[in-house]
Amino acid sequence: MGELRAIISGGGTGGHIFPAIAIANALKKREPGTQILFVGANGRMEMEKVPQAGYEIKGLNIAGFQRGSVIKNLSLPFKLVGSLLSAYNIVKSFKPDVAIGVGGYASGPLLRAASFAGVPTVIQEQNSFAGVTNKLLAKGAKVICTAYDGMEKVFPKEKIVLTGNPVRREIVEMQAAGGDRAEAYKYFGLSPDCKTILIIGGSLGARTLNESVEATINRIKDSEVQIIWQTGKIYFDHCKTVGAGISNLKTLQFIDRMDLAYACADVIISRAGALSISELQLVGKPVILVPSPNVTDDHQTHNAMALVNKGAAIMIKDSEAKLNLTGAAFDLLQNEEQQKQLSKNIGKMGIPDAAERIVDEILKVVA
Repeated sequence: MGELRAIISGGGTGGHIFPAIAIANALKKREPGTQILFVGANGRMEMEKVPQAGYEIKGLNIAGFQRGSVIKNLSLPFKLVGSLLSAYNIVKSFKPDVAIGVGGYASGPLLRAASFAGVPTVIQEQNSFAGVTNKLLAKGAKVICTAYDGMEKVFPKEKIVLTGNPVRREIVEMQAAGGDRAEAYKYFGLSPDCKTILIIGGSLGARTLNESVEATINRIKDSEVQIIWQTGKIYFDHCKTVGAGISNLKTLQFIDRMDLAYACADVIISRAGALSISELQLVGKPVILVPSPNVTDDHQTHNAMALVNKGAAIMIKDSEAKLNLTGAAFDLLQNEEQQKQLSKNIGKMGIPDAAERIVDEILKVVA
């Protein structure tokens, strides 16, 4: 294949950006001459993260619908028309062979403009419940790469290919190597003789998970279980005070070595974002999911239920977590049979070569 030119569009959250970068890296690896341009939304996370990964990005002035704010929504139609024109100009000047949308505000206008210009489009849907943007774009797409079964409910069946979600390279490598528990215990200053619970609330943290730890701090203190508690930036100072002097509780703002955190965990408590779940499927450890209620269309609950229905995870509602979460995790640590079953079932769902599978589909579309 000659020099391939691809536009990758979308973003807004890490859940959209990191898979997009993984797809770009896999494309470059397969076809080293590929020219890649990213298109994002001005003021969003991708405008910072994509250049850090070594790729050029152009921004559109596009924003999402703001619930409960009539004033903020008044400018939406103008932004949409403006961003469609900008997107069309980007497509005309870059002349891509293919446009790939990963979800998020910018992918709507860009893929629309690409279709209008006769450029084939590929959608990557990360969640088990498709967003509005991807539902609208599905009609014009050549192929739709999904991470969950059963997506023919929302997309044309003949366009769907189950590829999985691309995840961070170090997680795939950790899974392949089996994870170094000894190194992990040493890194976090933990005892290899005690059971370990890992609590992850994402880069920003998760208030409910933090409140659940705080509500049961005495039970944690008196237990023989050690806990790695990733609090997120905004909650860290408060949580550090809450956990002060408790030797079996490691309170961290952020975890740099997620591969090691996963390696030493016996049970993991997490939100149910698409990217987190894809990583957890590769890690193959018993998981308790607490879906965030603050996301569009409640898609984290749909993601979690896709695992619960296959006996691959336990789900606790956000509203019940303060009362039940710590108890559920301690009960699971006592039940080795249940741990084995959950590990086995979630491990079956992992797709380590998702980025490569998506590249296969992109190259078929271009060919």
